[in-house]
Amino acid sequence: MIFCLLFTIALVNTSCSKENTSPVEEPKEEEPGETVPFYTLQRVENLAMETDDENPTSAKTAVLFSLEDKKEVQLTYAKTQRWDVSFTHLYNSFLGANNGQNSTSNGYGGAGQGGILVLEQVFDEVTTIPADNLFKTGSGIVGTDIAGDFGEGIGWYLYDFSGTIVGDGSYDKQHVAYALSNPLTLTNGTVVKARTIVIRTAKGNYAKIRMISCYQDAFTSDKWFRNTPHMFFTFEYVLVPKGSTTFEIKS
Repeated sequence: MIFCLLFTIALVNTSCSKENTSPVEEPKEEEPGETVPFYTLQRVENLAMETDDENPTSAKTAVLFSLEDKKEVQLTYAKTQRWDVSFTHLYNSFLGANNGQNSTSNGYGGAGQGGILVLEQVFDEVTTIPADNLFKTGSGIVGTDIAGDFGEGIGWYLYDFSGTIVGDGSYDKQHVAYALSNPLTLTNGTVVKARTIVIRTAKGNYAKIRMISCYQDAFTSDKWFRNTPHMFFTFEYVLVPKGSTTFEIKS
């Protein structure tokens, strides 16, 4: 079950753990990705993360993803510009950037120019690209939202430990993670604003990301339950070139 009763322990311990980002084996032959054209809406479904509910405090292997090639990238290429987003920390649910200058980034020591931030806006309403000095450059930057349990600032999902923040308190609605791609109404009537992630890619281009779900083949909250297969990320994004000041979708 997602984020089981050991979730609290996991949050304490994962901050002291380091993901395995420096394997020594030679890189395997990579499957060619697709070059993503600028100004087009892209969708990724069920990007699988390592999940071990029996050992939630153990460090999970980081996952690196290229927005520009629309594919997962081997960790042996961590110090290259081949990837743009890292998935690390608790259940690999925290997103980070590929930046060669930040010692906490999975790309530290490489040529990555990346950055990441999160906005309290619906994806379609994010049209202006924020100033470069507003981007953070480390790993594990955007994860659990402060409106839920164990929140760490403004995040892309709300965690409902007891099932009473969003759910009806039933067993099945406990330990559920609610992606904030749309505004979310809590049981007390509070409306949590939608969140959109903005990425500066390793090569200096820009992307905005709508995180839709962390459940396998379940893309709306009415299908999210305690035992729904989890840590399968579905998201949409659009890329625009370096030097752009606005996001546009042209096709």
